[in-house]
Amino acid sequence: MPYEHEKQVAVEAALCAAKLCEQVRQEMGPEAVEKKDGTPVTVADFGSQALICRIIADAFPGDQVVGEEEGTPLRQPKMGLTLEKVSAYVQRTVLGATKEDVISWINRGNGEVGSRYWVIDPIDGTKGFLRGDHYAVAVALIEQGEVKLGILACPSIPNITGEDAGGRGVLFAAVRGRGAHMFPMNGAPESSLRVASLDQNPELPFVESFESSHCDRAQQQAVAKVVGIQVPSLRVDGQVKYGMVARGEAVVYLRFPSADSPPYLEKIWDHAAGAIVVEEAGGRVTDMQGRPLDFSQGPDMVGNQGIIAGNPSIHEKVLEVLRLKSY
Repeated sequence: MPYEHEKQVAVEAALCAAKLCEQVRQEMGPEAVEKKDGTPVTVADFGSQALICRIIADAFPGDQVVGEEEGTPLRQPKMGLTLEKVSAYVQRTVLGATKEDVISWINRGNGEVGSRYWVIDPIDGTKGFLRGDHYAVAVALIEQGEVKLGILACPSIPNITGEDAGGRGVLFAAVRGRGAHMFPMNGAPESSLRVASLDQNPELPFVESFESSHCDRAQQQAVAKVVGIQVPSLRVDGQVKYGMVARGEAVVYLRFPSADSPPYLEKIWDHAAGAIVVEEAGGRVTDMQGRPLDFSQGPDMVGNQGIIAGNPSIHEKVLEVLRLKSY
């Protein structure tokens, strides 16, 4: 089947990276350094990207990888202890890996957008990771500007929607034209995914970002109420939001930029994998103007503003409310 090998490689990469992330979280606790843009980065971010890039490079040495992190800053003297820790965690998976190996693998994620490239976010939702809450390891493959497959490893969410009894840890997987599936990370059988509707369950919420920066919660909540969503939102970190929509836990994901914040461009690694998971589960994903998400222009999604991802009927209602400003 098309992209079967790529899917297997992406699943392996995401699971290996998620395992490292959980080891770091359990053993190190909430420890991070600040990047140039003021956002946090952890030992797990670096280690996760190193493992993902190494696994992809071994399988597809000619492919470009576009990821969030850079390895070169780890060469700075002040980052020496961080590099030691990153290398130690990577060595649990790759025996004999040197510090230079680790930096080199991380830097493989600084590739170029082209005709075929991988997009990765080693930890999408670093603040959630640090809080002990939700995050995702995201891996996507893009060809000619179209996402062909997406994998989300989400170690913190319940295997069964709304229940903790079945354990935690879910992997979402989608291949273009082949549907979306959910695999409990404890090895339980997979299940196919389908977005839900308010007709099926009028008590479904919408999902929005946990962090209020770069999004307009008041506008999101006002629009949600107009389209018939009557319950409080779920606030979740990272692309876990896409997974929740795909498995029917929320009816739509809304992300509207805040007028009070500086202009913000979405990053391709924050949406590529999640978008195809929702689409292959029968959902629709666009920006606030109804434009398809454009992953072909580089790391910044320069042609898009905001995100609407969910059930097609509620998606269309949201677009109409935004067009008419009837909220």
